[in-house]
Amino acid sequence: MAGVQPVVSSMPSAEAVRVMRMMRLSGLVSRHAETGWTRSRPASNQIYFPNQVEQTNPHTLFSCDGVPMDREKYQQLTETFFQWDQEAIHSVLRELLSAAAAEDAFPELHPMSQNYETAQANPEIHVLPGNLKDARDAIFPYFWGTDSWNSPLHLENVRGPANHASLVGAFACLLKNPNLCTDRYSQRSNELEVKAVTALANLIFYHTEDPWGVFTIGGTVSNLYGAKIGVEKVVPGAMQRGLRGERVVGICSQASHYSNRTVAGWLGIGTEQLIEIPTDASLSMRVDVLERKLDQLYRDGVRVAYVVATFGTTDGFGIDDVAAIRQVIDERAAEHGQPPPQLHVDAAVGWALTFLTEYDRQQNKLQFSPRLLELTERIQQHCMSLKLADSVTLDFHKMGRAHYPSSAFIVYHREDLKYLARTTEETPYFAEADPRRDPALFTLECSRPGIGPYVAMASLNAIGLEGWRMLVARSLELADQLKQRLAAFEYCKVLNPDCLGASVNWWVLPKGRPAAEIWDQLVAGELPDEHRQRYFAEVRRLFSKREKMADPTIDARLGFTTDYGFRPQGHHVPAWKAVFFNPRTTDEVVDRIVQSIEDL
Repeated sequence: MAGVQPVVSSMPSAEAVRVMRMMRLSGLVSRHAETGWTRSRPASNQIYFPNQVEQTNPHTLFSCDGVPMDREKYQQLTETFFQWDQEAIHSVLRELLSAAAAEDAFPELHPMSQNYETAQANPEIHVLPGNLKDARDAIFPYFWGTDSWNSPLHLENVRGPANHASLVGAFACLLKNPNLCTDRYSQRSNELEVKAVTALANLIFYHTEDPWGVFTIGGTVSNLYGAKIGVEKVVPGAMQRGLRGERVVGICSQASHYSNRTVAGWLGIGTEQLIEIPTDASLSMRVDVLERKLDQLYRDGVRVAYVVATFGTTDGFGIDDVAAIRQVIDERAAEHGQPPPQLHVDAAVGWALTFLTEYDRQQNKLQFSPRLLELTERIQQHCMSLKLADSVTLDFHKMGRAHYPSSAFIVYHREDLKYLARTTEETPYFAEADPRRDPALFTLECSRPGIGPYVAMASLNAIGLEGWRMLVARSLELADQLKQRLAAFEYCKVLNPDCLGASVNWWVLPKGRPAAEIWDQLVAGELPDEHRQRYFAEVRRLFSKREKMADPTIDARLGFTTDYGFRPQGHHVPAWKAVFFNPRTTDEVVDRIVQSIEDL
């Protein structure tokens, strides 16, 4: 690289080279040090390569012959990276905040290009210690090239911007860096998790006396907890002795998240043992089919470990009838003399609807419109059934607009955690752990970050119940508005008109096509395959055309799915998709979506 010339002095001894190679294998130094020693660093915008390393005497750093390490340099190292220097930290954080503010001011910025091959080919590590600005320089290009999703035009998926109360919680957590495994490593942060889990349990289960749970790294792991409890219930001792030849299955809907297949595979029951029940047009599991399938499985001697009900599917926001599922699984299990399966609700997407559970529609303090009050009444009926679940997954980083990861797994009865328990004898260096409060005695993870409870409690209490109700209501309002506008076009078909939530799925066909009639023919099985394939291709082609025509300063960034959840006649149905998770999205954004479709 121009401007960096190797300065050669005496070469290191063979013994020093051997030690350096050992350190490289241990990951302690970069391979660049094998050929010599760096005395001075190039400018911060330059990169080390093996043939650009300066040479100096190895004894200036340490010696293999008993010469003491340079204590002055060691002291400088610890002062730079481990002694509190508020101004130095502030300086870097101010620069990062300024960059984030610049991005927020220009939401139409195009995504930056990515080059994974270059990243893999240049995994450089500096040889000599630097300072916090070197840390900044190492990550800034990637920081700047990552979209924060603050733009109100982001409607692609179930993700919104992280709220600023969450940012405060995340900062606080990072400053303390607790590990939530036991009290010893987290102190009052462990207490905060108990508080956050209890607050969320009271929302989800509509007040309960004995909930418990933990924050996890994501909804997949939270779902894994629920499924594992189910396996232990129907095959006692599976944690220690395995399934012992038993056929064990889990059940979910065809519209449920793909993580259910991940869970079945990682549990060892196998993805082929995950039974997917079809949904109706509202993306709700067909309980009649579930009932027949349970009878068949029980007659065949199969162990049904768990049933996953979805409270807000990822694409269309479908909600399963939790009360009806609870009744069916209990009745069928009792009829066949089997333990009832674990009823786990995957509410990763839809949990925030529970902020409306206790909204007084008569008083209507927030002045909801008549249409919004109608939607709220239906939502409240669904929310009340959540208290019938054995366990639930919620992702605060989705509709809670918080920082990743802030997923939580919560059980209705704390007693169910016994199925995951281990003893202090199995965790010898947690000998002081108390099973009444220390999660390390039942969690999948040992090291577990504290960011979940910090961002959840900061967000819940800063925004407040009324604030959360306004946020949820506005998402519902915008989604319903788009559905009604699209329904006015003959060549458009809203696919999830009866779903309650922030998502809209729809078709756009060429003008002149009667989209509703084509849909009815598809559902009835009267649409020839060649016609179906042509129409599905047109839905995709027009989506791509809009993407190419879009003005990034005013046009929303929509999503596309190849299977929105309802499968008439077994066909995977593609759809356009908009998810209203950004609180700054306006009516004008909806107007522009409609106009952009008319312009195709």
